[in-house]
Amino acid sequence: MALLQISEPGQSPMPHQRKNAVGIDLGTTNSLVSYVKGDQPTTINDEQGQALLPSVVTYTEDAAPIVGHQALELAADPYNTILSIKRLMGLSKEDDGVKESGYRLAKTDTSVPVIDTVGGQFTPAQISAEILSTLKQRAESALGATLMGAVITVPAYFDDGQRQATKDAAKFAGIHVLRLLNEPTAAAIAYGLDQGEEGTVVVYDLGGGTFDISLLRLHKGVFEVLATAGDSALGGDDLDRAISHWMLAESDQKDEIDNQQMRQILLQAKSLKHQLTDAEEVTFKLSLVDGQHWNGTLNQQQLNQIIDPLISKTLAPCRRVLRDAGLTRDQIDAVIMVGGSTRTSRVRERVSEFFGKEVLTSVDPEQVVALGAAIQADTLSGNRSADDLLLLDVTPLSLGIETMGGLVDKIIPRNSTIPIARAQEFTTYKDGQTAMSLHIVQGERETVEACRSLAKINLTGIPPMVAGAARIKVIYQVDTDGLLTVTATEKVSGVQTSIDVKPSYGLDDSDIEKMLKESISSSQEDMETRRFREQQVEAERVLLALDSAIEKDAAVFLNDEERATLMDVREHLLTMIKQGNHLEIKKAREKLEIASEDYVARRMNANVRELMAGRNIEDVDTQIDLEE
Repeated sequence: MALLQISEPGQSPMPHQRKNAVGIDLGTTNSLVSYVKGDQPTTINDEQGQALLPSVVTYTEDAAPIVGHQALELAADPYNTILSIKRLMGLSKEDDGVKESGYRLAKTDTSVPVIDTVGGQFTPAQISAEILSTLKQRAESALGATLMGAVITVPAYFDDGQRQATKDAAKFAGIHVLRLLNEPTAAAIAYGLDQGEEGTVVVYDLGGGTFDISLLRLHKGVFEVLATAGDSALGGDDLDRAISHWMLAESDQKDEIDNQQMRQILLQAKSLKHQLTDAEEVTFKLSLVDGQHWNGTLNQQQLNQIIDPLISKTLAPCRRVLRDAGLTRDQIDAVIMVGGSTRTSRVRERVSEFFGKEVLTSVDPEQVVALGAAIQADTLSGNRSADDLLLLDVTPLSLGIETMGGLVDKIIPRNSTIPIARAQEFTTYKDGQTAMSLHIVQGERETVEACRSLAKINLTGIPPMVAGAARIKVIYQVDTDGLLTVTATEKVSGVQTSIDVKPSYGLDDSDIEKMLKESISSSQEDMETRRFREQQVEAERVLLALDSAIEKDAAVFLNDEERATLMDVREHLLTMIKQGNHLEIKKAREKLEIASEDYVARRMNANVRELMAGRNIEDVDTQIDLEE
């Protein structure tokens, strides 16, 4: 008699074979790890019972790196204690965020920034790996087993480079990444919105160093991200910086502040901010450069005035996601607050006023992301039914390809649901062309120079054919982690090339926001540019075909007067390509096509006569069928 395995809904049919998978929130200020115990997500605390691990790494000369609370106590060392490394993940050493970080940067040949410390030289991914390794050890110690994998959260607006840097950090730490999950999506899962009624939810995530706003809709069991926006260079660190600047201004401190003193003042500013979460006024003593001290007070009203401009900066992306999703504030069912910086009462107050409803804060805003990641890890590891939740994230920017004239064809538009695969066919421009260069770009503008270059690949081995005969199929595929793979195949010969687009540095969210704004403000100009370049390309194609024909047989099919007339019209088109607008180029091209009609007809008739010579129509039909 066969035995049936019976289990409760959502539970593993074989609890003794339960897989150890965790959710990790790799945060700018703090990080933590969670897992599902029974059917409830819970954080894994350290030996002192603390869930939060400060995202701080201190390097020493002859010992292993120090991570977490002990490293935070050494934060006064601005060069060897690394704070907020997440803000540098995926960036280039030429980016302002890296140059203004205050760390010593090693001189290298790569675009990836390398931080020079007494313990050695390390990339942001390697430094983040130390934090992940500590969380991994904590989890394995608590669970008494090796981890099979983890879901790691990232800001929704992290681009390919930033996501890849996160994956690299996990690889250095020996962690198998089950999936990169957008932080706002993880928060919504933790609130159980995937189990409740259908509706539209805003997740406002203001962490230590990044800000994300996401608009999600739950419909028939499908969790879909309708739109995302944010700023990867805006967070609690910036609130602290604003408070520290106020402190220096109030104390009339005019002397130069070195990095070590500035670090101490920032830590003091952070402490004042935290104290004002529960108090109306706090007093403090500021150490000045000349060894003197200044006593000051900071009250709730003053704090609000200091941080209001930064809170206002977060509301612009809130307006944008509503506009992108085509929704009004009245259509939002709930607003979730995520990130330690949302503990600040002024932040909650302003966001509540903006959306016209009370914000949700019942789940610890610093733990909510990791808890949601743990639920997703439990599903992906096979411990619970994969039917419990379907996540559909979106692409933050359009992905396209360069075409003739420096124009961009968008293959995957921004805010497309991922995972996604889109294909488009292209062809050759010249007769006998045997190779094609593919330039992959990201952005909303119509021209290549106004977009971001991601990668370039070459497809070689294309059989020589007349222009336009080859069929090159280009497939763009974005996986669940938001990483792009491009494949190009010539359909006649089957030759193929592909590339995983993993740029060495990412795009800062302030740059993304700037690109989006420019695409709107420059839309009319871009459209005019596109019309002009399209007409240029078409005119150059006509000239190329005409010049090729004239070189072959002008003496046979044209008399001197006809050739002179054709050359005059051709010269006029060349002038318009250089000096005219798109309408003038189009008019000149059409004039050339009309002027060459008789010549084209004679050539075609001659080719047909040559093809038909000594053959019947059935033979010709058969040859045409074979060629097709």
